[in-house]
Amino acid sequence: MEKKSFNKYRFFDPDEKVGKIAYDLYSNVKKLPIISPHGHVDPALLADNKTFPDPTELIIIPDHYIFRMLYSQGIKLESLGIPTQNGEGVEKDRRKIWQIFGDNFYLFAGTPTGAWLLHEFAEVFGIHEKLNSKNAMKIYDQILGKLSTKDFLPRTLFEKFNIEVLSTTDGAADDLKYHKKIKKSGWKGKVIPCFRPDAVFNLISKNWKSEIEKLSEASGIEINSYKNFIKAVENRREYFKSNDAVSTDQGIISPYTHELTKNAPPCHFQRALNGKADSNDASLFIANMLMEMARMSIEDGLVMQIHPGSMRNHNEKIFEKFGLDKGADIPLQTEYTKNLYELLNKYGNDSRLTLIVFTLDETTYSRELAPLAGHYPAMKLGPSWWFHDSIEGMTRFRKSVTETAGFYNTVGFNDDTRAFLSIPARHDLSRRVDSNFLAGLVAKHIIDIDEARIISHALAYDLVKRAYKL
Repeated sequence: MEKKSFNKYRFFDPDEKVGKIAYDLYSNVKKLPIISPHGHVDPALLADNKTFPDPTELIIIPDHYIFRMLYSQGIKLESLGIPTQNGEGVEKDRRKIWQIFGDNFYLFAGTPTGAWLLHEFAEVFGIHEKLNSKNAMKIYDQILGKLSTKDFLPRTLFEKFNIEVLSTTDGAADDLKYHKKIKKSGWKGKVIPCFRPDAVFNLISKNWKSEIEKLSEASGIEINSYKNFIKAVENRREYFKSNDAVSTDQGIISPYTHELTKNAPPCHFQRALNGKADSNDASLFIANMLMEMARMSIEDGLVMQIHPGSMRNHNEKIFEKFGLDKGADIPLQTEYTKNLYELLNKYGNDSRLTLIVFTLDETTYSRELAPLAGHYPAMKLGPSWWFHDSIEGMTRFRKSVTETAGFYNTVGFNDDTRAFLSIPARHDLSRRVDSNFLAGLVAKHIIDIDEARIISHALAYDLVKRAYKL
């Protein structure tokens, strides 16, 4: 039997002095409650609180970190049970899918996904063998057996994971019925929505008109003009806020912000209603809507998040066959200093606004984002997000931004995951990496151990709670 290596000093510097300081710092934060302010876990999971069906459905199918790696090695997504748009040609045998996973588990060596999975198997399921071809079915049966017990119901795991707050991501027209069901049930777990209006802001999306119709129905406002569109967006923000939302989020290609002249937005919007909008209409409209969203956030207090710099659905063949979020969103070079100029000059000095900016372009950390966040009171830096929410990526983030922006212009960590079981693993990794970074500063006598303990607590818990007004 191949035992999994699970050293208590994992991810810490091999230098004994630094490693011991890191472990000391980590020991003081490892049991802090988890605040997950931005993620994609389906709220129905916790509303219905049903038994998880099987290990494949739970671990592989919802996690693009896993299946994108397997796809990169020539393994078809259909063979991994990933649903196609027409529902045809998908492998249904969950054991067969899991065996493929076991056969190829070695691919995840040295990746954050590998670290998370080893943590899940050991800490959640008590499995201390490293998954491989030979033991795949045995491990499948061990997990399956546990999933059938009440100790592995979603709400029970939520409490076991010590999750204090979990935020989901929800479309502008969502009725939030599952959030309401959770509250009505009397369960004490805090699951809150986040307002994500991307689908109604992208004028050239093929589904834009149908999304506008949904927004109109949800808001009770006939959206036949730009003026009514703005009223509907404000209406839905208020609805989300009344259902405990604390934030909004936008996934955008460019963070370009520009306040259009009074008559321009209605013209762009009307062209879209008439089916005549082009890419120029779309980019200018989103630039204007970023300004509007900042204005609305100042008025209603919702935290504003932007996730620029991802070319969504880069693999057209996969998008056409499987749809959104299938591991083919790829980083783009992104500029912030000029693009955020208008927004920050109009709203960035207003303490009522909290603007959390993420990036997939690491080259902007020290050149643009840290200087901007280190100056404007409204702006904060989001943590390492996908493609670099890893040991090295999180370390590079701290090294790149700390000297200019400090620690307190960042917002801790968020896991940004659909994979519910990976939440504690992701937060544990973040706490270890931050502890190790702080230990290095202590060893170099840049900060002292008392300062490091305060900062480590802030990075693990305080900053995210403060930034998201929780």
